Amino acid sequence: MFTRTDALRLDDACTLKHKRAAFSIPEGMIYLDGNSLGVLPASAMTRVKRTVEIEWGQDLITSWHKHGWGELPQKAGDKIARLIGAEAGSVVVTDTISINLFKVLSAAVAKRPGRKIILSDSGNFPSDLYVAQGLCSFMADGHELRVVEPEEVYNAITEDVCVVMITETDYRSARRHNMKEITAKAHEKGCLIIWDLAHSAGAVPGQLMDVNADFAIGCTYKYLNGGPGSPAFVFVNPRLQNEILPALVGWWGHAQPFAFEQNYVAAQGITRMQVGTWPTISMQALDAALDVWADIEMVDVYAKAQKMCALFVELAEARCGAHGVTLYGSRDFAHRGSHVCLRHTQAYAIMQALISRRVIGDFRAPDMMRFGFAPLYNSYVDVWDAVEVLRGVLDGGLWDVEEFRERKAVT
Repeated sequence: MFTRTDALRLDDACTLKHKRAAFSIPEGMIYLDGNSLGVLPASAMTRVKRTVEIEWGQDLITSWHKHGWGELPQKAGDKIARLIGAEAGSVVVTDTISINLFKVLSAAVAKRPGRKIILSDSGNFPSDLYVAQGLCSFMADGHELRVVEPEEVYNAITEDVCVVMITETDYRSARRHNMKEITAKAHEKGCLIIWDLAHSAGAVPGQLMDVNADFAIGCTYKYLNGGPGSPAFVFVNPRLQNEILPALVGWWGHAQPFAFEQNYVAAQGITRMQVGTWPTISMQALDAALDVWADIEMVDVYAKAQKMCALFVELAEARCGAHGVTLYGSRDFAHRGSHVCLRHTQAYAIMQALISRRVIGDFRAPDMMRFGFAPLYNSYVDVWDAVEVLRGVLDGGLWDVEEFRERKAVT
């Protein structure tokens, strides 16, 4: 039988154990929600303090040159590129994930005139589907969003599809699509493809250039630990960068933004994906957070993630299965992301009881408790202790109180 002592041994042998010290983890908290909001890196705290007190407070507008504010989108983009399997100069940090999706989706649709179908799947994050629905409605020219089951995506890629829009890692089941096969099929049928890496970046090894992906988007406040609302990233394959033009453009994507010309002339390369001025304080926090990854290989991160997820499920089923707790998603941990959803009819109340005991996860409708495992700062002991708290909550019926049943706006 696996014990807490065994978990301690795994932690002692882990090559990533030294990274935990780089993060500011509240004392006594087991934080398993890094797939929603990553933990604060100590380096980001230091950088933000300097940015506010010195760069903004003392140097003001001169900081655009003196402290490199103007280069932050490309600088941070290159740091992310290594993690997602992209080339330097193919990723820029800018705007939000939904805005970036609108930009690449509108550009991709324009590259495939005569085709009217945007293909996605029912496991996609709903906000992505909303963006596609909004674009189709705005264009009002016959474009439509076609949504199929995740298992049907490959066969649904046909010659009438202009764009395939897929999230690599399902935000609930953690299922990972086969990026290589789907991208190849899309290109075989003459489609362009957009990958959403929101639950992949910083969690699974990236492969954008290996599979010759066209576009990708992702957020930075989850496994990349950029902070609440930190700006998102967008990837455009170098072969397409100077050929596409999004429907949403702005002065920071202009070839000469400070020439203040009345007509838009797109910059060369990935810079044309920028629109407005970025939130500099947040961008500095992200840039500092990304430095934590400088000596990390994603294969090591993913190897630990698979072990942690498998162990969590094994322990949860053994110790909590009698209470009706079941796994949502596949048991093939080699083809999953870095989070686990457990199902229970009282999932919301149980999660609130866990949170009150400082085990932090989140709830996803209709009946899922979601736990994210961030290998840079989560330990195997975290896994053991979290399941022990969950067992205690279930054994004692500690979730069955009115305050834990009352739904909050953010779950």
